Amino acid sequence: MPLPDLIIALMVLLLTPGPTNTLMALAGAERGVRGASGLIAVETCAYLCVVVPLALAGSAVLAAVPGLLPAVTAAAAAWVLWLAIRMWRSPLAAQDASATVTPRRVFLTTLLNPKALVIGLVLMPGPDLPVRIAVFAGLVCGAATAWIGLGALLVRRGDAAVTGLPPLLRRSAALWLGLLSAALALRAVLA
Repeated sequence: MPLPDLIIALMVLLLTPGPTNTLMALAGAERGVRGASGLIAVETCAYLCVVVPLALAGSAVLAAVPGLLPAVTAAAAAWVLWLAIRMWRSPLAAQDASATVTPRRVFLTTLLNPKALVIGLVLMPGPDLPVRIAVFAGLVCGAATAWIGLGALLVRRGDAAVTGLPPLLRRSAALWLGLLSAALALRAVLA
């Protein structure tokens, strides 16, 4: 795939709402742009931990272990469901708002994100892999920044300190994560 086409495909995939993007938007809503910006590096590192090995040897591993893809998809569904339940039940008081989105949650969610499989197995393999990886890392940073900014904009926080996440936003994100979990579980069963 030529580089311009790769960039378009990656941007469409990275900007599509999913579990990691939901967390990044929530982080922006909870902490503002400046407070959530440290999560960009966490997301980028997690994506690279999955995408680089898959781009190098993913097809061979999946061919050798056919049950691996459904197992990873099922694990992703379980994790996203846990996040949804945790988010739904989390305290709505301002002092507890920062507990919703942690670096650990962003890292694990991104590791289990099905987008990483598509990117690593389908989009990234090619003769110019180092260039593709560099472009991918830059695009991840851009997409993460956009989702954080959207979250901050939704509650008009900008760089303001946390004053509490609106309950409707938190509950809506929890419902969205629950739907994503159900879709992943269905995909794992059908695989």
